Amino acid sequence: MAWEDRTPFEAIELQFGLKEKHVREIMRRETKPSSFKMWRKRVSGRKTKHLLKRSKAVKRFKSQNQ
Repeated sequence: MAWEDRTPFEAIELQFGLKEKHVREIMRRETKPSSFKMWRKRVSGRKTKHLLKRSKAVKRFKSQNQ
């Protein structure tokens, strides 16, 4: 879920109880260093990774668990 650009950190926290800090730690530990750097560059400041920054016009499928 963290690798997916459109899945907000809030959804990960709701489903798995992991805050953004912990998700970053897991991604750092479980991915190759180059993959982690690429991921951090992609998600840093990305509006779609944070619900409060996301445009209200974005209408996508949302799991009942979110």
